[in-house]
Amino acid sequence: MKGSNIDALYRRLAKANPTPKSELNYANPFTLLVAVVLSAQSTDKGVNKATSALFKVADTPEKMLVLGEQPLKDHIKTIGLYNNKAKNIIGLSQILVEKHDGETPQDRNALEALPGVGRKTANVVLNVAFGQPVIAVDTHIFRVANRTGLAPGKTPLEVERKLEKLTPKKWKLRAHHLLILHGRYVCKARKPLCGECGVVDLCGFEGKTTFED
Repeated sequence: MKGSNIDALYRRLAKANPTPKSELNYANPFTLLVAVVLSAQSTDKGVNKATSALFKVADTPEKMLVLGEQPLKDHIKTIGLYNNKAKNIIGLSQILVEKHDGETPQDRNALEALPGVGRKTANVVLNVAFGQPVIAVDTHIFRVANRTGLAPGKTPLEVERKLEKLTPKKWKLRAHHLLILHGRYVCKARKPLCGECGVVDLCGFEGKTTFED
């Protein structure tokens, strides 16, 4: 996709969604970190339902350790893979207390050193909690980048690096949410709503559908 079209794509997505933001509920960087860890292979809606009570009693790593692994499991048992996620959350809370004075680090390497935290999770925390212009590539963004021709790649890391290079500086802070929300509600996996898409003319997808179809 050409540079002028890339800028136009982001401009139109921003016009349709002027204040894009995470759909995960959180109170601080730590609760965001926990929510993103929980969101793996789960919906944001499901995570929010589970954390509404959890974060009232454990919104810091210290409080999470006091809560303990089994009570944590009881809070998140409606979420997929909750046993492993609970173990990771207790583990990362321990490291945050011991190595980071209870604070969530603003460094990707330090975040990725935590149990259950990969590059995508780290990037979400850096972007959403700390306002860093990084782009986390999840399944929605991976699909949109490949389907539209914006930043095609075979792996999330390849797509991320292309997006970092091609996205104009003025859009980088919002790019993650502009793309993820577009993928979640318009450029859907099975039945993309091409007839409702504001960037359909910029899209290189060969399987486009329109209202006339």
